[in-house]
Amino acid sequence: MMDNSRNTGNLARVERVPILGVGIDNVDLAEALDRIGEFVARGEPGLVVTANPEIVMLAQKAPGFKAYLDNALLVTADGIGIVIAARLLGRPLKQRVTGIDLTTALFQQAAVRKYRFYFVGAKPGVAQKAAENIRRDYPGIEIVGIEHGYFTDDTRIIEDIKASKPDILLAALGMGKQEKWIAERVQPAGVPVSIGVGGSFDVFAGEAKRAPKWIQDAGIEWLYRLIKQPSRFRRMLQLPKFLIAVLVSRIFSVR
Repeated sequence: MMDNSRNTGNLARVERVPILGVGIDNVDLAEALDRIGEFVARGEPGLVVTANPEIVMLAQKAPGFKAYLDNALLVTADGIGIVIAARLLGRPLKQRVTGIDLTTALFQQAAVRKYRFYFVGAKPGVAQKAAENIRRDYPGIEIVGIEHGYFTDDTRIIEDIKASKPDILLAALGMGKQEKWIAERVQPAGVPVSIGVGGSFDVFAGEAKRAPKWIQDAGIEWLYRLIKQPSRFRRMLQLPKFLIAVLVSRIFSVR
């Protein structure tokens, strides 16, 4: 019988829900925060992924990328499509844990837990503005480094990360690229927890707005984003493709 749980050293096992071969950890936000706290305390470098359908679909055609997910410390359900897929497979998840909700909650804990953050990504000036707003909103937070994502040579950045010794690194370099960079460059630098946060710096900087809370709760944040950014249409086509693939996988699994 397959062991559908994730074991991370001395931490308790967490049920993993396999969706198209990608294991999603069945945790709520509080449990995710507790585990990240333990990962920081343990100090062994690793990746945290907040997975949406695009990430799972990319893993289908990129074995190297899938390996980053398989080896991640924690993989949470970011997109509502992941939550729907788990229900379709008869393995419901406790909660949707988005990247921006997770990072916001970490900022709220930062002063008490003494977390040291490092920001990498987004356009020049955006991460800096995000850091200014976060420092204002979460007094006592320690952000030990800030770099934009438009670099061609990361040697100086990696050296600065090593010297700054952050507990948590947030990388906003875009899906796929940020996970690859973390796994291949940041983990060897010894950062205990690194999280790919996509466009979150833009939100924290005030360059973009999240959907109203009622839209988030209704699970249609994707529609809000599409209305605001019609250019996302081609990306949004991944959602129906993803759900069809999940349904097909369920049909074949019950035969």
